[in-house]
Amino acid sequence: MLMTNLFSIFDPSTSLYFSLNWLSIMIPLFFIPNQFWLKKSKIFLFWFNINNFLINEFKMYNKKKKLSIFMLLSLFFFILNMNFLGMFPYIFTPSSHLIISLALSLTLWLSIMLYNWMKKTLNCFAHLVPLNTPIPLMLFMVLIETISNIIRPLTLAIRLTANMIAGHLLLCLLGSFSMMTNLNFILILYFMQFLLYTLELAVAIIQSYVFMTLMSLYFNEL
Repeated sequence: MLMTNLFSIFDPSTSLYFSLNWLSIMIPLFFIPNQFWLKKSKIFLFWFNINNFLINEFKMYNKKKKLSIFMLLSLFFFILNMNFLGMFPYIFTPSSHLIISLALSLTLWLSIMLYNWMKKTLNCFAHLVPLNTPIPLMLFMVLIETISNIIRPLTLAIRLTANMIAGHLLLCLLGSFSMMTNLNFILILYFMQFLLYTLELAVAIIQSYVFMTLMSLYFNEL
């Protein structure tokens, strides 16, 4: 019964009569009017500084101008939005579902693979065999490189899903012990939950950045 209640936090239907799952989509729209103020607001400056930092980071991975920076920024903020909204009550985390994260990674990976194999077929074949590979090992290297390319969307999805699930499970597990009568123990649990919640916010940002960075590296390999 405990495991059923523990994993029920990943149910899309968080409440029978009150759910913010669909209403949460409108939350990012509240930040749009801040861009049209006569005087720049603190929220605008916050997102502006984040955008500048990400653009400077993307230029390091995108020196050949193969991938649009706006596409990478959109991917980053899309995943970050999903991760952050899952930290609010009555809203489930979409990125904690493998079907959503796998669909996102598989779609992007397929588009990258199709583009590279259609436009740069010879480079793709050459990329399957690393430089200075001995002739007897070439066949094995082709198999290894092929398998590593095939499992990339799966590893991206599992990395994102597992990291988002782990923190939510720990928060729910600690919350199940908060009904104990020992006041000192409850205060310790609340302090641990606060630290873990702060860590989850950091994980949400890091996983969005890792997902976007790996996808850009996959695209710029050739």
